[in-house]
Amino acid sequence: MVMKKVIKKRLYGKIGKAIFIFSALILPLLYQESSFGQENRVLSIKIASPINPVSAEFILNSIKQAGEEKYEAIVIELDTPGGLVDSMRNIVKGINQSNVPVIVYVSPSGARAASAGTFITMAAHVAAMAPGTNIGAAHPVTLHGDMSPTMAEKATNDLVAFIKSIAATRGRNEKWAEDAVRKSVSVTDKEALSLNVVDLIADNVQDLLKKADGRKVTINGKELQLHTKDARATESEMGARLKVLSVISDPNVAYILMLIGLFGIFFEISNPGSLFPGIIGGVSLILSFYAMNTLPVNYAGLLLIILAIILFILEIKIVSHGALALGGIISMIMGSLMLFEKTSPYAKLSIQLIVLAALTTAAFFLTIVGMAYRAWKRKPVTGVEGLAAMVGKARTDITSTDGTVFVHGELWRAQSEVPIEKGKEVVVISVDGLKLNVKAKSAEKT
Repeated sequence: MVMKKVIKKRLYGKIGKAIFIFSALILPLLYQESSFGQENRVLSIKIASPINPVSAEFILNSIKQAGEEKYEAIVIELDTPGGLVDSMRNIVKGINQSNVPVIVYVSPSGARAASAGTFITMAAHVAAMAPGTNIGAAHPVTLHGDMSPTMAEKATNDLVAFIKSIAATRGRNEKWAEDAVRKSVSVTDKEALSLNVVDLIADNVQDLLKKADGRKVTINGKELQLHTKDARATESEMGARLKVLSVISDPNVAYILMLIGLFGIFFEISNPGSLFPGIIGGVSLILSFYAMNTLPVNYAGLLLIILAIILFILEIKIVSHGALALGGIISMIMGSLMLFEKTSPYAKLSIQLIVLAALTTAAFFLTIVGMAYRAWKRKPVTGVEGLAAMVGKARTDITSTDGTVFVHGELWRAQSEVPIEKGKEVVVISVDGLKLNVKAKSAEKT
């Protein structure tokens, strides 16, 4: 019995030591491994383009991704000249409804958050700027021509109320926000910090995460503290679909697509059943319409370009000695210059592209006109008209009323004012019904 007790005591002692060693050595390792798997991460995206449906979709998808994948925050590196009000409003709504803190960082040095970018920056839970950047100039501009004073005032008042509500929600400078819309004021990074427009200035993303660490933000009515000091930044880029849509939203690309579309449709109408030009033209035209829906298009300029195409087509149908083509060139250049509003800094056509497009279009249609004219002047090569000036051989004696000649592989009845002997070479002068008027080839030489 004593031996059994001793054995049990030693056994229990060894088990206790094993448990102690496991607790002291193994559990900390497991805890560290668990902590490593749950390290703080932030999602980082870059927007260096106008604010439009494409950039809005990318931002909103990224905010949703950050929430679903439990990121500590999302950093939006912003550099934009402005954009569409509807797209900007959708982004602000997305920020307000986000489940994770949204940090908008105007960067790199030399970047700006103008117009719509001002609203987005001020709507962020944490607003930051890089040295050498600026923010402001948020006065509204129209997409389709100058607004009347009444409409301009309504649009301005609406955006003033919107940006003041944003500033009030984030505890930022409401007076400056109003001036940014009404007076288009713009400030540097240091001025923005001193005026309580943004929260901090950071040299780069890592510096931003260190300075944002410990800040308290309100997410859906709950106060959260940021833990970003040692967070790992994970960059996210646009998918292929959004990249393509972003490229075609460039005004120069949209302009080229429109011209390709018009040419393709013209080819298909001119040559029904070609299919390929019609398909390419239709797709290009639809893509250009999508792009122009996101750009400040002047419809007078668009109509002038369409008029230019019509004038070029009429030049093919009507001989105007170049007058219609000249009108088409002028209309093309003027329409291209007017196509996008001058008030929009992010929607400008290259002058070189305009000149090149006008000259190429003119050369294209004038080449077609030249080909059509040469075809009209060319001697017919088929039918009875094509027999004129052909050389043949007399199969019988040819008189002023009758005879037979072999021309173009065929036997024809023929007549000649001057009698021609059998076997002589003859030249066709004209066709009279089913009879040829000919003369001796030797007579032609003299």
